[in-house]
Amino acid sequence: MIAYILITCVPGNEKEVIAKTKDLQDVAEVNGIMGKYDVFVKIDAKDPTRVDTAISKVRNVAHVTSTVTMPAIYGQGGTIDDE
Repeated sequence: MIAYILITCVPGNEKEVIAKTKDLQDVAEVNGIMGKYDVFVKIDAKDPTRVDTAISKVRNVAHVTSTVTMPAIYGQGGTIDDE
């Protein structure tokens, strides 16, 4: 199961948020981004419970002020159609 998270964090703490987030279980990718959000996270877990756990851990990283989570829908494009 795949989910994407957009993170807003306290200005100036983006690198710290990225460093702490990339080591969390089921986090497949983390990138700093420009615009309304500061960090992009891809979660790739084997079941919904693990996705929920990963999202909670991301939201509890210090200096994260808000998140938007977008779960991928199977059968509507991308590499997840092959699974």
